[in-house]
Amino acid sequence: MQGFANFMWLLSLALIVFSGFALIDAAVRREDAYRAADKKTKPFWLIILGLAFVVNLLFPILSFLPIIGLVATIVYMVDVRPAIRQITGGGRRGGSSSDGPYGPYNGGR
Repeated sequence: MQGFANFMWLLSLALIVFSGFALIDAAVRREDAYRAADKKTKPFWLIILGLAFVVNLLFPILSFLPIIGLVATIVYMVDVRPAIRQITGGGRRGGSSSDGPYGPYNGGR
C-alpha cells in the first residue's frame, strides 16, 4: 500500500508542476497574442490555469476537481500555447516556415 501512496504523491506532484508551468507560460505571453490567435483572453486563461493550480494543491488526485484542472491545462498546452507561439514567433531560432529538420525545403528544385 505504501508503494501506491508514493506513486499517487509523485503523480500529484507532476500534476502541480505541469499546471504551474502552464500558468507561468500563460502569464509571460503577450495579451494581444491571445486575441490575434482567437483563443479567449489572457485574463481568462490566467484565471482558469490559476484555479487548476490551486485545485491541484488543495485536493487529492483521486477527486474529480484535479481532473478538470488537468483537462484545462492540457487544452492550454496543446491548443492555445502553440497558436500563441505561432503568432509571436516563439520557439523559432531564426528559421523560416519552410525549414525542415535538416535544412530548408526547396520543393525538389
